Amino acid sequence: MIKRFVIVALSLTLVFSGIFGWKAYQQKQFDERRAAGGPSAVTVSTTVAITESWAHKINTVGSLRAIQGVEVSAEVSGVVADISFVSGSRVKAGAPLLQLDATAEKAELRSLEAQLELASQDYERAKGLAVKTVLSQAQLDRTKSILDSLKARAEEQQAFIARKSIRAPFGGELGIREINLGEYLSPGTPIVTLQQLNPIFTDFSVPERYLNNLAVDQIIEVELAAFPSEVFEGKVSAISPKVESRTRNVELQAILENSDRRLRPGMFARVAVLLGGTSEVITLPRTAVDFLPYGNSVFIVTEEGNGLTVQRRQVTTGRVIGPRVEITKGIKAGEQVVSAGQLKLRNGQLIKVDNSVVLTGGATRG
Repeated sequence: MIKRFVIVALSLTLVFSGIFGWKAYQQKQFDERRAAGGPSAVTVSTTVAITESWAHKINTVGSLRAIQGVEVSAEVSGVVADISFVSGSRVKAGAPLLQLDATAEKAELRSLEAQLELASQDYERAKGLAVKTVLSQAQLDRTKSILDSLKARAEEQQAFIARKSIRAPFGGELGIREINLGEYLSPGTPIVTLQQLNPIFTDFSVPERYLNNLAVDQIIEVELAAFPSEVFEGKVSAISPKVESRTRNVELQAILENSDRRLRPGMFARVAVLLGGTSEVITLPRTAVDFLPYGNSVFIVTEEGNGLTVQRRQVTTGRVIGPRVEITKGIKAGEQVVSAGQLKLRNGQLIKVDNSVVLTGGATRG
């Protein structure tokens, strides 16, 4: 029994020794081949820092706002008797939008009108009697007072009935209907939004240090996420007379033409206020810059004996206009930098340049 156990143990030892020995031999061969071939090169895309003429601008952000915009609502309570508009339609000023039931109020008005007619006749008779000195002046005045009171009540009832008919306060574009036929509305209940879209305002703010460079009718350029390839031009229409004490910013308002009504209130806008003049700046594509918490950097391409390598270099960035960013410090015009594929790189890394395809630049983009 012991002899059999020893034979089995020796056999297993020989088998495992052979396996481990073969694996060690394979790993040694692999390491020797990798050492002989040198480190592998990473494929990246590159670009060259260039000098451009950029206009002097103040870059900021803002939002679009309608020249006139309102949530149309009920002024008095009542049941919806008629809806005269379609969601998303355009209306002119004064166009009827909604009618609340005014049956009881109109009946009350007819009663007042009948009383007013009788009071008018009484007053005319009283005037005739007063001429003949049959009626005293006090009685005539009392009759006149009753007539005037009924007139005022009738006018008040007419005004109340008019408030049951809701009309567009100005021409514009309607939003989505928020009420239904037969629904009871209390005062202030929103019915539909109404926005005048042409022209349209842009509201934005700039730091107080630029206040001396601002003026009404100054040209602005607006970029919107909905239309990334377009730049919309407008003019500054108003500058706030005060600086906000919390932010030390001054509020501005500009006006944009919007005849095609593509621009909508509430849109986020990137605004550039043109100050006049230009300056020469060094720029790179935004994808070439790693925007990191501890500082912005780029990978500079250098040529060594065994090929192209990269070195990370800290840079100072300035303005960002469209897809390009200004480099104020850390790079010279003509230097070659990596524009995509930075996540795979480290200092001294060998690279292979392939600008025929657009590679991903990683998740550190600004």
